[in-house]
Amino acid sequence: MRNLKLILSYDGSDFAGWQVQPVATTVQGTLSSAIGRITGEKVLPQGSGRTDAGVHALAQVVTFVTESSVPTANFATALNDVLPASVRVLEVEEAAADFHARKSAQAKTYRYRIYRPAICPPFLARYVWHYPFPLDEQAMVRAAGLVEGEHDFTSFAAVDPERGLEGALVSNVRRIFSSNWERQADEFVYTVKGSGFLHHMVRNLVGTFILAGKGTLQADDVTRILEERNRSAAGATAPASGLYLVNVEY
Repeated sequence: MRNLKLILSYDGSDFAGWQVQPVATTVQGTLSSAIGRITGEKVLPQGSGRTDAGVHALAQVVTFVTESSVPTANFATALNDVLPASVRVLEVEEAAADFHARKSAQAKTYRYRIYRPAICPPFLARYVWHYPFPLDEQAMVRAAGLVEGEHDFTSFAAVDPERGLEGALVSNVRRIFSSNWERQADEFVYTVKGSGFLHHMVRNLVGTFILAGKGTLQADDVTRILEERNRSAAGATAPASGLYLVNVEY
C-alpha cells in the first residue's frame, strides 16, 4: 500500500464545496472518481480541510492510500487528463504511512480578495468580492491585528449541523499567527495564517472587518466580539467567491 500526497488547485465556483455529497458535484467526489478511473479502486481522498461551496484553493493538500503501482509523475499526468479543467493536480509524491492531509497539518493560510473599483470586470467576478463602497481601510488593518494570538473564535464560527451533539465537546480555540490587510492595486487583500479555522471563520472575520471599515463598528470592538463568544455579535458572512486556501504547513 502507498500513501500518496497530492497538491491540488481548483476553481471552486461550480462546486458545492470540497466534501462529497450524494446529489451535488464536489471537489472530493470529482477527484475520487478520477482516481477510480486510473486505479480501479474505490478511494475517498482526504483533504487538509473542507472548503465551502464557491471557495477556491491554490494548494489544497490531499492524501489517499492506493495499491496502484503507477509512478507519481505519471499519476499527476493521468489525473489531469481525466479531471475537469477547473481542477489541477500540481504535484504527487509518496508520503509516510502515518501522514494525513488534515490530521498532520500544523498551519494554514487563507487569502480573501476584495475588488474596490466601481466596475468589476466580468472575468474577475467569480474570484473576488466586488465592494466599491467607501471603506476606511486603515480601520480594517487595525481590526485585523486584534485577532492575532490564541482566542476562542465562537463569535466567528458558523453553527455546524454535522457535528450534532458532539459539537459541544469541540474547542473553538485557535491560534492566529498573522492577520493583515494589504492594498494590491485595485484590490484590498486579507491574508490570515492560523493553526486551524472554524466553519466560515475567515469569511465571518472579513464580514466583521467590513463593518469596521464602514464605521458601523470601531476597530477595537473586535476584542469585545471575541470575548462575547456569540455569533450574533459579529458581522455577516462574506461571499465565498473571494476566499482562497493558499497554503498548508506540516
